[in-house]
Amino acid sequence: MTLEILLVLVILMGTVVVLVFDLLRIDKVALLCMLSLAWTGVLTPAEAISGFASHAVIAMLSVMIMGHGIARAGIMDHFARRVVALAGDSRRRTTGILSVSAGFMSAIIQNIGAAALLLPALFNISRQKGIPRSQIIMPVGFAAILGGTLTMVGSGPLILINDLLGNAGLEPYGLFAVTPVGVVLLASGIALFLALGPRLLPSAPEGDAEPSLQERLIQGWDLPATVRFFQVTDESGIRGQTLEEAELWDRYGLNVLGLSEEGGGTFAPWRKTRFETGQRVALLGGAEEITAFAEDACLRKVEAGPELRRLTDPSAAGFAEVMIPPRSGMAGKTLREMQLRRRFAVEPLLLIHEGERVRGDFSDMETTAGDTFVIAGLWENIRAVRDSDDFLLVTEPEGGERDPSKRWYAALCFALAIALALGGFAISTAFLTGALAMVLTRVLDMDEAYRAVDWKVVFFLAGLIPLGTAMQNSGTAEFMAEGVMRLVEGQPVLVFLAAVAGISTLFSLFMSNVGATVILAPLLVSMSELFGVDPRPVVLMLAVCAANSFLLPTHQVNALYKGPGGYRNRDYLRAGGGMTALFLVVVVGVFYLFYL
Repeated sequence: MTLEILLVLVILMGTVVVLVFDLLRIDKVALLCMLSLAWTGVLTPAEAISGFASHAVIAMLSVMIMGHGIARAGIMDHFARRVVALAGDSRRRTTGILSVSAGFMSAIIQNIGAAALLLPALFNISRQKGIPRSQIIMPVGFAAILGGTLTMVGSGPLILINDLLGNAGLEPYGLFAVTPVGVVLLASGIALFLALGPRLLPSAPEGDAEPSLQERLIQGWDLPATVRFFQVTDESGIRGQTLEEAELWDRYGLNVLGLSEEGGGTFAPWRKTRFETGQRVALLGGAEEITAFAEDACLRKVEAGPELRRLTDPSAAGFAEVMIPPRSGMAGKTLREMQLRRRFAVEPLLLIHEGERVRGDFSDMETTAGDTFVIAGLWENIRAVRDSDDFLLVTEPEGGERDPSKRWYAALCFALAIALALGGFAISTAFLTGALAMVLTRVLDMDEAYRAVDWKVVFFLAGLIPLGTAMQNSGTAEFMAEGVMRLVEGQPVLVFLAAVAGISTLFSLFMSNVGATVILAPLLVSMSELFGVDPRPVVLMLAVCAANSFLLPTHQVNALYKGPGGYRNRDYLRAGGGMTALFLVVVVGVFYLFYL
């Protein structure tokens, strides 16, 4: 063992310990690792910062931008609505549908692309169905990683492996050669979380995730968040009454967000609007109060129609704070005189007047400059309030503006990136081209593109990538691989396969999976010949096991999802430990039985 190998092993172990015990934020850990390699002279300064120019970092940065562009065009909102409709009230079905979608998307595009594409939909679905983000983001991320093993173009190692086999004079594999093991892996991974997800996953975000703006509004102002739908019948006691006469605000603390009938829908209906037979009513309030009102008024519970359904879609509707600024023409007027419902179709829920919260029917209370309303409604109507001269919108709509007119541009830009990747261009080049195309076609502007990048994740990857370079250049990787192989000499083939799977998994945790494949493939060809087995399936298994990176958030997908899911490193150890063990058992068993 040389001094360089010893230094790399010390830095490697130190990085692992700090990550496992959450002693520092992940980007700080990565930067310390990177600088340690430069301080000790293991890497030159240029090599130490080379991660910032790596294909992996540029690819991740690009797919974040493309994911934001696709979300802004409303494509993933449509996907989220379809998932919610298919899954109903079942949390397991929701997780299953999302995981299957992520897996099969990863079969044709790089898993990081699929993961970034799905992230906006995961947020929407989490809010709509009341599922903690931590309960669905990790299973979907793991499914995206597993989906990369479904075809020979699903991951970098599988794309690379045919070139390595050709260099060794061995026959390459066809597109679907890996599909049998990939299908078993994806099915097993999804089944694991469907069966044990609540035990393996944290029930609420604990790490870097912060409550969304909407969550902070609901908690901070104690806002009602239950929306239910009813129909007015001939027996309904409120038939023919106006909203004001029904005393929803004073007696029940409820608000009517919308009314719909055959002629169309009305959002935040005017107080003089009358309830009529056949109308569907969207009620906002506490669950008990809604039930009490529905029983007293003899309303029939129904499903939301296509118009009112938008009120439960976080990408289409939500809450906002609106202030009366100094010199506004609204200062001194009452809510009735402002006509918020008639002018903007938004529902006022709460008035903060001279520091005091006022609920119920505050229609005739005179306001002053600085008073704030909390309103509910469609984002497009809330933006109309923002654009008026009379009010100041304190909280911007959470989902950002949607521009459905750019949907085809966004889809074509993403398709261009995929086509370039499948056509032989580097993933980084292909995805950066797609991101730039979205800017040039005005799907989003350049400032939005910069804001779409999670720079903490970028620094994390850029800081850890040089560790893989150091392992390769110093001979540490070869030293570790040869040490493992010496232990299994003379053992049965099954033990040999288990050792290959184990060392491939270990390497993929701390260096790029492509780098691990390049280093280990020539060694495995030689070792396979010594064991008297066909080296082709052994090298193929190496490429598959390079995806077995679940124990730490070092894989690109895990790094991307760690913050939004609010996960700590110990969450990956717990859930990823089970996934890693299952992965090894499945891969070794399937290759031993069907590939050798």
